[in-house]
Amino acid sequence: MSGCRGKNSWTELVGKNGEDAAVKIEQENPHVHAIMILDGTPVTGDFRCDRVRVVVDCHEIVLRTPTIG
Repeated sequence: MSGCRGKNSWTELVGKNGEDAAVKIEQENPHVHAIMILDGTPVTGDFRCDRVRVVVDCHEIVLRTPTIG
């Protein structure tokens, strides 16, 4: 994650509500936009320092550690 600014990983959000997690991520790192996506949704493989994907289940619970990318 060379060149990315601010906090880059949020392990503490696993098991939390996805919308709340996205808000917290953007509060803790104003350089990123948090995007909530359903587990299994196809995503692009490009790396971006301004994006954090928040992977959630059908109940909008965070399944994996959100990280910059």
